[in-house]
Amino acid sequence: MSRLPRLLLPGVPLHIIQRGHNRQPCFFIDSDYLVYLEWLSKHASAVACSIHAYVLMTNHVHILASFDDVMLAPELMRRLGQQYTRYLNKRLGRTGSIWEGRYWSHPVPTERYLLTCQRYVEANPVRAAMCWHQRDYRWSSYLGNAGLGTDRLLCPHELYLRLGLSDVERHLNYQRLSDEALHQDELARFRSLMKETAPRGRPRKIAGI
Repeated sequence: MSRLPRLLLPGVPLHIIQRGHNRQPCFFIDSDYLVYLEWLSKHASAVACSIHAYVLMTNHVHILASFDDVMLAPELMRRLGQQYTRYLNKRLGRTGSIWEGRYWSHPVPTERYLLTCQRYVEANPVRAAMCWHQRDYRWSSYLGNAGLGTDRLLCPHELYLRLGLSDVERHLNYQRLSDEALHQDELARFRSLMKETAPRGRPRKIAGI
């Protein structure tokens, strides 16, 4: 099967999703999440990538990021995916890829869409019934973006910075914004984009993301 070309637009953030092979878990214990985040920080810095939001689910990852050179997005995911695979295979005493092959990505081009995408990413554990509120899930960017914890991995987007004149004001406004449930049409838009850009030859079922 041929592959759909990636849509990479200069100066436009990307929403990236990478899944575990056959939807199998890719994180098992706390140290797995910590190692992944450490290497995400390392490799993002190496390719001049700014991380605005993320969530590490049991069997997949969401990342919202901007790149000085968006053509380096595949390089980030290649480095990160390979290094984490080597780590996990060594820890579990196994071989083979832990990822589902190609990662999914889509540009996030509009002002309204960016913060909606950021909220969508961070609310993933709530939609998956893993917690009642974003603040209850440890492995996402919500605590950092909401001012409820320190997250050195994050680099706020300009649109996030417009939420207030101070950190306190931004954090409070972001908490209020995140408490608003995403509309069904917004959720439908995300799912439609995922279907449209899914690699050919792979199942396009998107429940649970």
